[in-house]
Order: sequence, then C-alpha cells, then structure tokens
Amino acid sequence: MKNLLSVGIDIGTSTTQLILSELKIENTSSAYSIPNISITDKQVIFKSRIMFTPIDQDNLIDATKIQEFVAEQFKEAGVQPKDIQTGAIIITGETVRKENSRAVAEALSGYAGDFVVATAGPDLESIIAGKGAGAHSYSQKQHCSTLNYDIGGGTTNLAFFDDGITVDTGCFDIGGRLIKVDESQIIQYISPKYQEIISNENINLKLGEEIKLSELERLLDIIIDVLQNIAGIGQKHKYYDLLITNKPLMDNLQADYISFSGGVADYIEKDVPPSDLFIYGDIGISLGKRIRSSEIYKQYKILKSIETIRATVVGAGSHTTSVSGSTIKYRGDILPLKNIPVVKLTTEDEVSDELAEIIDRKIQWFDFEEEEQTVAISFKGLHNPTFLYIQELAEKVRRGVNKLIEINYPIVIIIEEDMAKALGQTLFSLLSERDNFIVLDNVIVNDGDYLDIGKPISDGQVLPVVIKTLVFN
Repeated sequence: MKNLLSVGIDIGTSTTQLILSELKIENTSSAYSIPNISITDKQVIFKSRIMFTPIDQDNLIDATKIQEFVAEQFKEAGVQPKDIQTGAIIITGETVRKENSRAVAEALSGYAGDFVVATAGPDLESIIAGKGAGAHSYSQKQHCSTLNYDIGGGTTNLAFFDDGITVDTGCFDIGGRLIKVDESQIIQYISPKYQEIISNENINLKLGEEIKLSELERLLDIIIDVLQNIAGIGQKHKYYDLLITNKPLMDNLQADYISFSGGVADYIEKDVPPSDLFIYGDIGISLGKRIRSSEIYKQYKILKSIETIRATVVGAGSHTTSVSGSTIKYRGDILPLKNIPVVKLTTEDEVSDELAEIIDRKIQWFDFEEEEQTVAISFKGLHNPTFLYIQELAEKVRRGVNKLIEINYPIVIIIEEDMAKALGQTLFSLLSERDNFIVLDNVIVNDGDYLDIGKPISDGQVLPVVIKTLVFN
C-alpha cells in the first residue's frame, strides 16, 4: 500500500478553488497477474476558500494571481510543493481557452510533478460536475441511471450516466447570474436570451428598475418548464430550443434518479427568508427555491449530491501497468503521449450499427471552440472474436475517428480483451501510411481516466502505460 498526496484545482468562469487529498493505492491483483493498482481510500485533508477567478485586462486568467492563491492555500494547509505527488487542474466555462491553460500550467508547474490539465467545454464540464456530485458513482454502484443538473451562474450542464458509463451530455443557458441586481435590488444585467423571453412575453423586468418578484416568477415559470422538459416532463416549451447552449440530451433518456449540483443547488432545499433572496446580487436563490417545488421533485427520486458548489473540484491518482508485447500494435514515432482522456464505450455501443457515429459524438465531448485533442477510445471487446467481427469493428472505428485522422492526430484504442494485434493489423490496412495509431489490450480503464503512454521498452515489445484516475470528493 502507498499513499499519494494529490491536489485538485478547479478554475471556473466565476470561482476558483482547491482541494488537497490523501489517496491510498494498492495492487488488488494476484502475484501472477498484470498489476492492477487501485485507489482503495481517499481522505480530503484541506479545502480552500472559494475565490473569484482573477481575469486580466486581456480577458484571460491572471496566472500570477492563481499562483499566489495556490501558494497561499498550500501555506495555510502546511504543505510544501515537494510533498505533492500528483494532481489535476480543470479549467471550465468562459475561462477555457488555449492561452489560459498553457499559462496556468506553466505558472503551477512547480506545485506538482505531473498534473492532469484538462480544459473542459460544456460536455466535459457536465461529466466532471456529474462525477463530483456523486451521480456517476451511484449509477455505477447501484447499476441504475442518473441525471445530474449542474446549475451555475451562466449555464446548466447535464450529464446522464447509466451503470457508471457516460451516455450523453447537454447544456442550457439557464443560471443564477443571468439576471444581476445591486444592493438596492435594481436590475443591472439581463442576459440576451432572458431579455428575448422577457420582451416576447411582456414580463415587466427592466434594466435600471427594481426587480419585481411577481414578474420574476413569470420568467421562472418558463425556466422551470424547460428544466422539467429536460427530464421528460411536459410538452416541449416554445423557448426550449432558444435556451440550448450547444446541444440538449438525446431524446428518450429516462433516469432512475436525478441530482443537482452547482451554486444554485445549495438553495434548492435551504430555507431562505424573503429579505435574503438577492444577497448574492442575482436570481440564483429564487431559481433554487422554484426547483424544489417543481414537478422534477414530485415525479423523480432525488439523489442527494455529495457536493454542490464544489462538485468540479478534483484530484488525480496514478498507477502504472505494462502491456504484453505479443498483443500490441502501433505505428509512427508518436511516443510518449501524455494526459490523453479516455472515452469508454458501453457493451451496447460496441454491437451497435451506429458505432462510428457514437465514437464521433463522444470524441466531440473533448473539443472546445475548435481545440481538438487526442482521445483514447476504450471498449471491452470479445474473448474469441471472429475474423468478420474484427473487420466490421475496424471499419466502424476508422469511420468513428475520421475527425482525428483529418487533423493528423494519433488514434489510440484500448481493449480489455486480448485482441489488439488482430484489430491493429486490420486498422493498419484501412489507414494511410501517414496515420499514426496505437492499439493496446489487457488494460482496464474507466470513462474519464487519463493515460500516459511511454516509449517502447524491451526491444519495442512493451509499452508502459500510466493510468490517471480523477478522484472526486
């Protein structure tokens, strides 16, 4: 057994926060098996204060102030940078831009030897929040489906999990800070989409005027209807499509449980006197109170979230395993690769006629504003696959990763069963000479893990693999 000290830093549009955790890891396999090092316990030893994310004059994260914040929190926790063995930085919301992630990673390079740095667009942010809220782990342990609403200041991120696998994500422009007021409850800001609804419906909420509770309730009636539509309740509202950020959830998804995270979730079940409705200068508390009386609470089993506003704070644990050289296939001088996110396919996905489309859709979870990245596709495979199965699978995989091929990114395939050699050879014949790929087997990963794949060892017969599992409080 070994202990790791891990740091998790969440940098969002509005707030930044940090958590220090102690992770216990041990080899859970027998002495005659490939090592399977698992996180057997975790203990949060420090939670930072929540600070407003510092933005400089160029509308980028102020990396220097982030560094000062982290240094201050380390000092308060009594921890030295040299004590940190692993960690993760998640950059979400409007702060997600390539320049931001690079600057932050460089500024914090001295605080952990090997951070996972993930820039999360709406899809990945939804997944991270759902995992932080506990919806993912509950789905996995109870073999059920869960839907998490992560309702923040500007958006509601949605993640649907089934038996521990991410099925779909979505995002809507619904949040607590889309209407802002000052200390005198004078409206200072209304988001463009809310303004369109207000104008169309003749709702009397105007900039520069005191917010009227009765008129706010008229707007919230519409917002709640859309939130209920997401859960399959009621007829699709006429403003449903207007409020979509990038895409809704797929139709016909029916959750066994629903959970809520994000800042608004703190006030769904909390009693707040009318005099305190606008203490944060927005409508977040009012929105939370209305969710509590919605049909979602009446028609669904509600899963209590592990975390609400801190749902995206993470750490990372690592372990290394070697892969049998007789069952790997790779081409191209692309190694080493670091911090590759894993997308895991379900057993239903693997046999679907639409496998190529499913792979393409899940790869897009990790895109943000044309900032694509390499993604590892993971699936179980068959113990004794037929030649026809291998051929059909290879063709579907090739079509599914076509977007990565077009931008000349390496293709990484991870299989649990012993079939990488056959699949790799078939892919070899389907790809052009310039297409780099790696097919590994006997590696067990989970949705949302990150991989490092090292340079070949043992005369090119073995590739060392480090699996980094994001850990949620």
